[in-house]
Amino acid sequence: MTAIKTPKKLIEVALPLDDINAASSKEKSIRHGHPSTLHMWFARRPLAAARAILFAQMVNDPGYERHLGRGVNKERAKVERERLFNIIRDLVKWENTDNQEVLNRARNEIKKSWRETCELNAGLPGFDPDKLPVFHDPFAGGGSLPLEAQRLGFESYATDLNPVPVVLNKAMLEIPPRFKDRPPVGPKSLAASQARIDEHWEGARGLAEDLRRYGNWVANNARQRLAEQYAQVTLPKRLGGGKGTVLTWLWCRTVASPNPAAGGAHIPLSKSFQLSTKEGRKLHVVPKVSDDKRSYEFVLQEGGEPKLPSTVGGRGGFCIFTESVVPLPYIQAEGQAGRLGHRLMAAVVETPRGKTYVAASEIDVPDFSALSPSAPDAEILHWKSCTNVVVYGMTTFESLFNLRQQHALSTFSALVVESREVIRADAAKAGMLDDGLTLDQGGSGATAYAEAVSVYLTCAIGRAADYWNTLTAWESGGEFVAHAFTKHAMPIVWDYAEINPLTDGGGTWASALGWIARVIDLLPAYAPGHAMQLDAAKATIPTDALTVVSTDPPYYDNVPYSNLSDFFYIWMRLCLRQVFPDVFATRQTPKKDELVASHSLYADLNDAMRHFTDGMTLALRQIHDKSNESVPVTIYYAFKQSKTGATGTASSGWESFLESVIQSEFVITGTWPVRTERSSRGIAIGANALASSIVLVCRKRDEGATTVSRREFLRELKEQMSEALDVMIGGGEGVSPVAPVDLAQAVIGPGMAIFSKYSAVLEADGRPMSVHTALTLINKMLTEGADGLDADTQFCLAWFDEKGWAQGDFGQADVLARAKGTSVDGVARAGVIESGSGIVRLLKPSEYPADWSPENDNNTPVWEALHQMVRALQAEGESAAGALLAGMPALAENIRPLAYRLYTLCERNGWTDEARAYNELGTSWTGIESASHEVGRFGSQRDIESI
Repeated sequence: MTAIKTPKKLIEVALPLDDINAASSKEKSIRHGHPSTLHMWFARRPLAAARAILFAQMVNDPGYERHLGRGVNKERAKVERERLFNIIRDLVKWENTDNQEVLNRARNEIKKSWRETCELNAGLPGFDPDKLPVFHDPFAGGGSLPLEAQRLGFESYATDLNPVPVVLNKAMLEIPPRFKDRPPVGPKSLAASQARIDEHWEGARGLAEDLRRYGNWVANNARQRLAEQYAQVTLPKRLGGGKGTVLTWLWCRTVASPNPAAGGAHIPLSKSFQLSTKEGRKLHVVPKVSDDKRSYEFVLQEGGEPKLPSTVGGRGGFCIFTESVVPLPYIQAEGQAGRLGHRLMAAVVETPRGKTYVAASEIDVPDFSALSPSAPDAEILHWKSCTNVVVYGMTTFESLFNLRQQHALSTFSALVVESREVIRADAAKAGMLDDGLTLDQGGSGATAYAEAVSVYLTCAIGRAADYWNTLTAWESGGEFVAHAFTKHAMPIVWDYAEINPLTDGGGTWASALGWIARVIDLLPAYAPGHAMQLDAAKATIPTDALTVVSTDPPYYDNVPYSNLSDFFYIWMRLCLRQVFPDVFATRQTPKKDELVASHSLYADLNDAMRHFTDGMTLALRQIHDKSNESVPVTIYYAFKQSKTGATGTASSGWESFLESVIQSEFVITGTWPVRTERSSRGIAIGANALASSIVLVCRKRDEGATTVSRREFLRELKEQMSEALDVMIGGGEGVSPVAPVDLAQAVIGPGMAIFSKYSAVLEADGRPMSVHTALTLINKMLTEGADGLDADTQFCLAWFDEKGWAQGDFGQADVLARAKGTSVDGVARAGVIESGSGIVRLLKPSEYPADWSPENDNNTPVWEALHQMVRALQAEGESAAGALLAGMPALAENIRPLAYRLYTLCERNGWTDEARAYNELGTSWTGIESASHEVGRFGSQRDIESI
């Protein structure tokens, strides 16, 4: 068999990570037109990162490769890499998302590299220089990766087991190319007053306009059918009387007081009575108790803070009648018995004078007695900490919507179904061929077009459901309604906001149409796209072509995708069951075959882990067998290593995933920590939240890979990891520094690259080394290698590892100090410990003198230098820390690595505050260095010239 010649790719050598990270972080705050606003989905990857990674995955590195006879010398390669970096820098900018000049430069580079690869493999199947390989993401989810592949010119396949992302990817990838460059067919009478009648309808813009027009058709009919439920209210005399339109009703849940003195009366359960906390218009409601202490009414109160800020919290509730505690287990039991109620507190009303608030006591309270449940029937599969509504008796999705919300969503959904015949008739009237072929059958005529528009209308139903439910909180600071899925969970919301869907504010039908239309306007319709429902462990795409794969698989047990997505699926199925009968064949999303370590399906988490590992291994083997050998596979993974201890940091999530990678005969050839969050955000130490996603670059392992002994593996690990850690901490060409909080994740890459290249690493007894053992040995590298530090710092590091800031016995300290080549008195004279009365303890950063100057200290251990900088950073910021660094430039190369090492020690010991301090120093290092340069380094040429 002829060996495939595989040029090294840019992603295996260097990347302009700072630019990719900056664009990815910025993208988190971009909303208008971003695909994330099409419909809710979980843990999407930034488009900037997806685009850059795929480009670098395809483009050949310019460096010389003797065995292939390609590439240029070192200096020319550096220049050429910088040219490629500039393409990436332009490519990742959000404003260039639809910039064809920028995209064409990237596409041309990809084609150029592919032609070179095909020339090297001339005559072999799968290497057609005139046709790029197809792209496939087997865990497509929100669609960032296949969407950007399509944007870069690939025929793109997006597959997923879950029907919700299948439909979302059809909306983004499959539908726009099929109906590109067509004008809208909807009547101009349905267009908005500022409709773009004379616009050129290139790409998917015609689809976007028809969404707007038929969305208006749905709204017009909904107003007629829902008029009675959303009638205007009579305004109180203080507002001049007359009629007003309620924009939002503000409700709280209620429970019967368990105190006999309350006579069984229901009490309000509200986390906050605040309506507005804006300066100059602070307003809240007060539950005013009657004289007999058996009833109450809500009244408005302006200014100040409410005397009673809330009546429910994490430990239970408060009875406003008897001023007694209501135990949380009692509230939960009442909820499970179906005895929680709800009561109107206030409303936001549009009046002739503008928007204002009214108390519930000032208007007629909505009457739902004539309404019947109308939401699809579906049970919530409970996942502890993620679906906690179940604990309060809300065990069905129906129970997450009040009766009026159910009625509204059912009405809008029915109208989406009805709209298809209207759209089909209009399309045929506009001259579109009506061949009767459906979207699912590959049709592109009037019938298929009507179904296509209804897919986007269904996305609007999904956005509406996210706002029209009882898990939406009122944000008093901004005076708006927060959608339900601000987190990947369904927690109980005690006081919820009910939006009037027939108005035009945030969270309404009109708002949903606007968000989605802006997304469609920017969707690429350049290359064919395909979205289908497939189980990644059991099947792959129906094409003979070898694939390019970039994927973002499930993160072990981090997100219960199917449990949560049923919230949207039940409404999506109501609208699209006739359009995609196979996709919506089941009443709820698939659970049993989903590749997560499910807490819902497995009582024993070892069984859950086994399900994940076995299934992921099968999925990765599918990728291995189907992927084009000349192009590496890239895999995003961001599950935080969370189990800490003396031997290192590990997690069953990482172990399970890496076990699958290795069993699938992949070798890791590169890893990149791509930052996907703002660097200024508060890091949740110990939580499964990272500043970076780790992108693994994988090649197929050589069939002739050999085994190696544990001893040889450790030798190679120590040799290569030292340099790798230096680059991770300090950065290098094409490599940005890694934040301390991410180092334990990032270090996995170079370590596992060594481990995975062998068919096995053999223990002394001949057994293959486990991934768990390999990860433990790799993580030890983070805290080893202190021998190059001064003796006082070595003492402090060892003492801190054992005692932290706690006191210890002098005798023990004396033995340790002697072993490190110093003395307790010597360390005390350095000013970093307190010693006396037979007790020794390290000084905390806050205890270091604020007037300390490195220029005047002739005995400065690295430990002292680091903690003085921590003190200065916390007290005065980067400028003060930079001023200190300017006075001790010779210590800089040791201060930063010590901060990383101490962060790792603190995290393993669960010392959250200390870990945060070292992480802040690490992430602020660039700013501190810049500040030090402004001050001028002590002992530098500048200082000498000034003498």
